[in-house]
Amino acid sequence: MAVVCLAGLVACGGPDAPSRDGPLVVSAAMSLRQVMVDIGQAYEAAGGERVAFNFGPSNSLARQIIEGGPVDVFVSADEAQMGAAEAAGALLAGTRIVLLSNQIAVIVPADRARRLASVRDLIDPGFARIAVGDPDAVPVGVYARQYLESVGLWAALGPRLVPVTSVRAAVGAVENGGADAAIVYRTDARLSSIVAIAFEVPLDAGPAIRYPAAVVRATKRPEAARAFLRYLGQPAARTLFEQQGFLVVERTGGG
Repeated sequence: MAVVCLAGLVACGGPDAPSRDGPLVVSAAMSLRQVMVDIGQAYEAAGGERVAFNFGPSNSLARQIIEGGPVDVFVSADEAQMGAAEAAGALLAGTRIVLLSNQIAVIVPADRARRLASVRDLIDPGFARIAVGDPDAVPVGVYARQYLESVGLWAALGPRLVPVTSVRAAVGAVENGGADAAIVYRTDARLSSIVAIAFEVPLDAGPAIRYPAAVVRATKRPEAARAFLRYLGQPAARTLFEQQGFLVVERTGGG
């Protein structure tokens, strides 16, 4: 398929940004990497434009967009980073929507998996290093901090937390033995055969995780960008999101 990832903005391909006659550029949170590639392929197969993806931590993507990066559509893993882009005037007015939700989970190495009765079991000395996204910037880390604070464990676990740059880095830390556990999105945990989910935070007890999306104001092809944004809410895309464990939010607003 013709879906590509961009290296100049973050991922895998040539170092140069595409021309405006090239593919539609979608900057999306790292936790969406696999599903967005699948959606991009489905979109092209259905007659849509070619799509190039730029994956990375949402805070980095927002900063690139605010600084004028050549992006058409932005999909963030939290409202704060989308809000930063909107406050900077970097979004096309009226296009912002809430697309998805997710769930956080505690993961451990699959070869010594153990179920946790509750997140409080992380107090066990065996969990000496717990990887989390940077709680001051990376959405999954922000969500982890909110949850740990809500259950009174943030201060107790603080010395053991190892901040990393993205949710994939947190999964990787458990995979390579750099951490005894990690707090990640359930969807990312499901993509790895080397880790196991030890505890899923119940939806009614965890943070309200939201993935917003919007057209970037600097796009040279607003109608094409709007069309892709609409596609993300259509049944074909919804099915792919749900198959990979995301929770589809009933669509409201923009597009």
